[in-house]
Amino acid sequence: MEYGFMQQGDCLIRQIYGEKLCIQPWGENSLRVRSIKGDKFIEQDWALDSVLDDNGEYAISIGEKEATIQNGKIRAVIRFDGLITFYNQKGRVLLQEYIRNRNDFSRYCSPLNISAREWRPRLGGDEYSLTVRFESDPNERLFGMGQYQHGFLNQKYCRLMLEQRNTQVSIPFVLSSLGYGFFWNNPAIGWASFDKNVTEWHVISTKQMDYWITAGDTPAEIEEQFADVVGKPPMMPDFAMGFWQSKLRYQTQDELLNVAREYKRRGLPISVIVVDFFHWTNHGDWKFDPEYWPDPEGMIRELRSMGIELMVSIWPTVAKNSENYDEMLKNDYLVKNDMGITTHMEFMGNTVFFDATNPGAREFIWSKVKQNYYDKGIRVFWLDEAEPEYGVYDFPLYRYYIGPVLQNSNIYPRYYAKAFYDGMTTAGQDKVINLVRCAWAGSQKYGALVWSGDVDSSFRGLREQFTAGLNMGLAGISWWTTDIGGFLRGDINDPHFHECLIRWFQYGAFCPAFRMHGERLPYKKPIGTSGGGLFFSGADNEVWSFGEETYEILKKYMFLREELRPYIKSLMKEAHEKGTPVIRPLFYDYPEDQHSWEVEDQQLFGPDVLVAPVMYENMRVRSVYLPKGSHWKDAHTGRVYEGGCTVECDAPLDVIPVFLREGGQASFTI
Repeated sequence: MEYGFMQQGDCLIRQIYGEKLCIQPWGENSLRVRSIKGDKFIEQDWALDSVLDDNGEYAISIGEKEATIQNGKIRAVIRFDGLITFYNQKGRVLLQEYIRNRNDFSRYCSPLNISAREWRPRLGGDEYSLTVRFESDPNERLFGMGQYQHGFLNQKYCRLMLEQRNTQVSIPFVLSSLGYGFFWNNPAIGWASFDKNVTEWHVISTKQMDYWITAGDTPAEIEEQFADVVGKPPMMPDFAMGFWQSKLRYQTQDELLNVAREYKRRGLPISVIVVDFFHWTNHGDWKFDPEYWPDPEGMIRELRSMGIELMVSIWPTVAKNSENYDEMLKNDYLVKNDMGITTHMEFMGNTVFFDATNPGAREFIWSKVKQNYYDKGIRVFWLDEAEPEYGVYDFPLYRYYIGPVLQNSNIYPRYYAKAFYDGMTTAGQDKVINLVRCAWAGSQKYGALVWSGDVDSSFRGLREQFTAGLNMGLAGISWWTTDIGGFLRGDINDPHFHECLIRWFQYGAFCPAFRMHGERLPYKKPIGTSGGGLFFSGADNEVWSFGEETYEILKKYMFLREELRPYIKSLMKEAHEKGTPVIRPLFYDYPEDQHSWEVEDQQLFGPDVLVAPVMYENMRVRSVYLPKGSHWKDAHTGRVYEGGCTVECDAPLDVIPVFLREGGQASFTI
């Protein structure tokens, strides 16, 4: 066993100097790589809980000074000094561990002595801080990683925190222009840095290194292989493909019903209307306040008669004076503190979060939600605060059922979505969809429609959501949306905000979900002194709330969305079957067109619709690049262009530049 190489089952093992490394086939053209200080791996698959039958088509060979494992289009070679290089089927290097470390096996070593897999023990414990380093190709482009509010599509040269926060969704899967996908299968707090000189993945506290790498000839092949091992969304229910109406909060049942009736009176298409937070008696009671919502069953019946589904906001917060607090505390259903006072958020009361990683806690919260909402007819939930949003993000303070938050935090939103998915499917529901403010790899298989959180109502906010949505799709989240118009601020009497809202609404019509929301100014005062009356509300946020000119434009795109629904259904079917992102960058469908990899302000809405949103104030003309390999029809003028060119498009306030691929399924006029 010179240099520590051996084969155990389908695993290529290298064990030497206290480290055990395992590389094994895991899905088509893919490998899973684990390392631990010690001898026994932790039997925790995290997001890699789906593995395809590889039919024994992998091959392992052990030579004098290196060992190799090949699985389809990917091959890993471990050198005598322990460094790993990954190749594709053509022999081209995809990714290589950092070669600046010293070793005792070769005269070819670096005096820098910087390790590719650096384990630093945390004194007094059995865990380590871990940094894994790879060589960096300065010309590489990297995409995915979830949702970050920096406005870049290409993540190369970005340093990204691996931690969940309001508006930030960490899903550590990256798609490379070199032809591989890389998933950091570890929910610990840390960071990833894609620098010019080195790529680094770092976590503060962990017991095991675990990552997955796949090779493919196209971005679609890579994405589908990732979806095969972490999961795909259910089929989206038909109602969810229409228009969703929401605001910072309808304060009473009568107010909400009157809004729904007005939509129907005006003949406007609407599929979902929303009861936002503080409709409840208290944090953690998980039930309507009967003073303001006296007849939920009757409300739901009337809405259904109008073809409208009701969505209700659920928070994971539990007030210390909630009717459920004592029972949840006794049964260990709450997130704990390792030190200090257990208060996780001070927002209309002192609250703690339910522990979504605890199976008993998931069953408990669903039992309350089922009794007080589901059994009354509600079939879609808004799982807010899903990060969860600690009042202070001091992660070392907190502890989950499955272990310290430092080691496990990023997986919390996936368990939160799972609690509702399991409950709803057990109750017999076929197509589950719930709006969730955060996610991790695999959340999609639990019916998670992720939205981008409490973002700013500005053109900058719109630009940041545009790139965030594309990277979320590439990170495996096919269902994604924003608060149209942004959440924070936005005065309904301000013409500057009207323009931003119109441009955001136009873009929203070509997103996986088409959803109006926002707090809106001026505020409305609270209407009571307890329960559901305690919290204020935002100004009106219906499509007719911003003046006649704005209304006519918004109405135009509501009906366009209805016209698109058969096409959208085909996109959702593809997402369900293959994990395909509904919105994606141009290079996804045109990888041979090198310029398509550089375009960061356009998207494809499925294969047949190219969308170029207007994302700057007062812009009335914009340039649009049409990918090489197709002919494109301007949906506004009807003019047809051969791909591979840039065109200047008129974009008056009521027009978003959109092009239709000739020969595709989509056909409409703007």
